[in-house]
Amino acid sequence: MSMDSEREKILWQLCSQGDIDAREELIVSYRPLVFWIAGKIHVNDTELKQDIIQEGMLALINAVDKFEPDREFKFSTYAYHKIHGQIINMLERSEKKAPLPMPDEWLQVVDDSEELERSDNDWLDAAEAISKLEGKEAEIVSALFFEGKKPKDVAREKKLDVSHVYRLRRTAIAKIRMWLGLEGALS
Repeated sequence: MSMDSEREKILWQLCSQGDIDAREELIVSYRPLVFWIAGKIHVNDTELKQDIIQEGMLALINAVDKFEPDREFKFSTYAYHKIHGQIINMLERSEKKAPLPMPDEWLQVVDDSEELERSDNDWLDAAEAISKLEGKEAEIVSALFFEGKKPKDVAREKKLDVSHVYRLRRTAIAKIRMWLGLEGALS
């Protein structure tokens, strides 16, 4: 931010008195923080990147509206946590809506009288593919799928950013699908 601290102090005072122009100037001056945070979150999807920036801007506006300058915290620190947290929450929400890839035959609709047939070989192949994972990918898959932990809990335990946990999970699933010969299905 290129604004000097005296100018910022005046703007916060005016903003707390309801001055819309001061509020707008604060939002615009801290907008680069949103782009910097969004740039740190690696996604290949252009639409998702735009959604991340929009979510970050909403968080910035909310942070400006709720900031209490009297508490003598730096706004940039406060805003960083608000923006980053809201973006991660948005990513978690969108991730929960995305289906987990699995073999087509496991998705068959059956009536109660029928039993879903899965060949033992499918299960063995999947187990073997999962066992090929190494390092962090193996730890993440184990924690998420076998221990039933939530991504944010795994991130906290492993001291990782939750977006990194999602990335490791996606990479691991892509590898498993490739090893199972499913790289073209359900991407």
